[in-house]
Amino acid sequence: MRRDWVEWHEQYDDPASSLTQRLAIVARMIRDVLDAAPPGPIRVLSLCAGDGRDLAIGAASHARAADVEGVLVELDTDLAVAAEKNAAAVSGRLAVRCADASETARFVDALPVDLLLLCGIFGNVSLDDVERTIAAVPALCRADATVIWTRHRRPPDATPAIRGWFDAAGCTSVGIVSPGEGRFAVGCERVGHGVPTASLPARLFTFRDDLW
Repeated sequence: MRRDWVEWHEQYDDPASSLTQRLAIVARMIRDVLDAAPPGPIRVLSLCAGDGRDLAIGAASHARAADVEGVLVELDTDLAVAAEKNAAAVSGRLAVRCADASETARFVDALPVDLLLLCGIFGNVSLDDVERTIAAVPALCRADATVIWTRHRRPPDATPAIRGWFDAAGCTSVGIVSPGEGRFAVGCERVGHGVPTASLPARLFTFRDDLW
């Protein structure tokens, strides 16, 4: 059975849901990135962007919103339409592409970025694909870029392994926020200087229906 991602997003309408709690943390981290960004454009790439509300909540009312540019990639047509509205609330320099975010050819022209959002991905793909995606981070980002990622912490908790893979990719942890074991984690990473640029694979990951 394939997941209905539009229906899944309806959980955000419940202020008590785990997704709503996670969203608030991601949005706060996005605001922190904008607060610290140097003058000039702030290039963003959001993969599997959903309806783009994380970026909208985090950036729409920020003083640096007009500097935000880049690409949101979302395969579901209905969610991509919603993402267009949310992206427009942030900046006229954000584009939404209705495409498979796992295929790097869909967004390679938007690289490198200052902020990479990998939210809602790592719990829906194999750990091999998680590791492959993280290894590609230096090819996706500028030095000092920020990566925000999410993953559930249901047993076996993979977040320690994920942190190790970010270390191996030359990233430094800015912080991880989680309400506890078995819940969810939101991680924030800083891409290092002098990290050899990894080759960019044609495909980063494949969503699976047997992981939830």
